[in-house]
Amino acid sequence: MSRKGLTRRGLAGAILAAAPVASMVSAQPARRRVVVIGGGFGGAAAARHLRLADPSIDVTMIEPKAEFQTCPFSNYVLAGFKTMADITHGYGTLTARHGVTHVRDMAAAIDPAAKTVRLAGGQTLGYDKLVVSPGIDLRWGAIPGYDEAASAVMPHAWQAGPQTILLRSQLEAMPDDGVVVLSIPGNPFRCPPGPYERISMIAHYLKAKKPRAKIIALDAKDAFSKQGLFQDAWKELYPNMIEWVPLGQDGRVVQVIPGEMTLVTEFGQRHRAHVANVIPPQMAGKIARDAGLAATEGSLAGWCPVDPFTFESTRAKDIHVIGDAAIAGAMPKSGFAASSQAKFVARAIAASFAGHPAEAPVYANTCYSLAAPDYGISVADIFRATPGGIVAVQGAGGVSPRTPANAPQFRDQEAHYAEGWYASATREIWGS
Repeated sequence: MSRKGLTRRGLAGAILAAAPVASMVSAQPARRRVVVIGGGFGGAAAARHLRLADPSIDVTMIEPKAEFQTCPFSNYVLAGFKTMADITHGYGTLTARHGVTHVRDMAAAIDPAAKTVRLAGGQTLGYDKLVVSPGIDLRWGAIPGYDEAASAVMPHAWQAGPQTILLRSQLEAMPDDGVVVLSIPGNPFRCPPGPYERISMIAHYLKAKKPRAKIIALDAKDAFSKQGLFQDAWKELYPNMIEWVPLGQDGRVVQVIPGEMTLVTEFGQRHRAHVANVIPPQMAGKIARDAGLAATEGSLAGWCPVDPFTFESTRAKDIHVIGDAAIAGAMPKSGFAASSQAKFVARAIAASFAGHPAEAPVYANTCYSLAAPDYGISVADIFRATPGGIVAVQGAGGVSPRTPANAPQFRDQEAHYAEGWYASATREIWGS
């Protein structure tokens, strides 16, 4: 009731009027509840865009961390020209400006029938729709000898944070003529260009600080993302420093011996390392697997099948799985792809609540990589949903040219674009 109405009617009239007002309020439909598991590129973007799509939706994000450290740009911490602070983002804007409730706890169990999420702390949250963006878990033991304890000696650094710092400190401590050995998994895995950017960034650091050092990259594949561009850069920037060993040349690591800092390949070749970066095979985060959202058979076992139009789980109604955990057809497992999925899922959920059909989605991925601080390369793709899955739109996007005119200026410009790409992407999710 307005202040003018109170003055005109008086206090008694206001009290009498309160009864029907209360009755009308109680008759209003309950606010829709969406719970989001995960505060990374997918989860945080979904939480923000749900509130933007419909501010009446109650959005609760379950994320135990107070801040998120991005895997994008974490390789630059290894190279020494970025810090952990540069890749750390808080949730203040999501909560204060966008009204997202941040629950700092772990999601322990999902009950799809009851539509509840039980937290590790004991609390149970109900939902009308659930967005699951749990990221990846590492397949400990998939490479014999590589368990969680081994990662303290041979870091993976594939989840940004303490492992990033550990790998950086090992590079700093290694001998000036030391050997860095990387183990790279087969597909699918998080960030397909990531290992090769990491090779480049380690080489950048070694070239400046330990130019007699070597890098051996043992790969479980015969081809990789942006391969020609990366190999051109290695030849130009780091001649005779990097040896890439593909699957066909005995590149697949089948055992690691942490106590001996040794990696063993399929045909028995033993590689001794001063620093060993073992990136193991991966799967969807535990909460998704425990809830029965992941496939259990076939080449994509451990990842979550979804409807390509809405990312709703094909195994549980009203649960949407996005980001690295999802089987997304031609879309790579990347932070940008996760945020693109999140935006359409948010709009699809808001449309569902309003009784409207979801719009036809068009997904995107853009990925910049650096081979040196002033040498950037990129790939961009547009994807559409079809009944058979998510496919790339032919003729849309593309990769950096291998031999551009004014190549040094072009590569430098791409490096500047990389900075803008990261700033824009992270600001849109976590910033103002």
